Amino acid sequence: MSVKIRLQRHGKKQKPFYWVVAADARSKRDGKYLEKIGTYNPNTNPATIELNLDSAVKWLHNGAQPTDTAKAILSYKGALLKHHLDGGVRKGALTQEQADAKLAAWLEAKAGKVDAKKDGLSKAQADARSKALKAEQEVNAKRIAAAAQAEADAIAAATPAVEEETEVAAEEAATEENNEEAQA
Repeated sequence: MSVKIRLQRHGKKQKPFYWVVAADARSKRDGKYLEKIGTYNPNTNPATIELNLDSAVKWLHNGAQPTDTAKAILSYKGALLKHHLDGGVRKGALTQEQADAKLAAWLEAKAGKVDAKKDGLSKAQADARSKALKAEQEVNAKRIAAAAQAEADAIAAATPAVEEETEVAAEEAATEENNEEAQA
């Protein structure tokens, strides 16, 4: 029986979520599997990968062949490196302590790269938010200025009419006074 390390799709439409499994090569994609090794969520940025390193390496030692995507995931998490280093230990090229030290150094460097990417993404999001806020504030300032200008224009348009009404009222009052004086 040939064993493959592959992805098993879960989740809903347009929101995939994968399990990394060791399965018989003849079984269906989402069918029966031998062991669940981890999970892979491509919906997050960067993608979230949880992997049981020891279980993945055990299956690689037993001859399981990873698919292309599973191979990329195993490489990203260091399972292929650990498998390679274990082969060197079996051949006597290096000791287990040396292999563990190399793996730990590689994992630490990889974690630093991932953290740097996450920081860069969060910084980019913060910059985008600040630019959007500045643009929104500028639009609001223009809108307020336009509203104030429109209100000033409306007041200016209404003011001459009020002045004309007061002039007309003053003329009528003067005419009435003249009429009263003439009658008196």
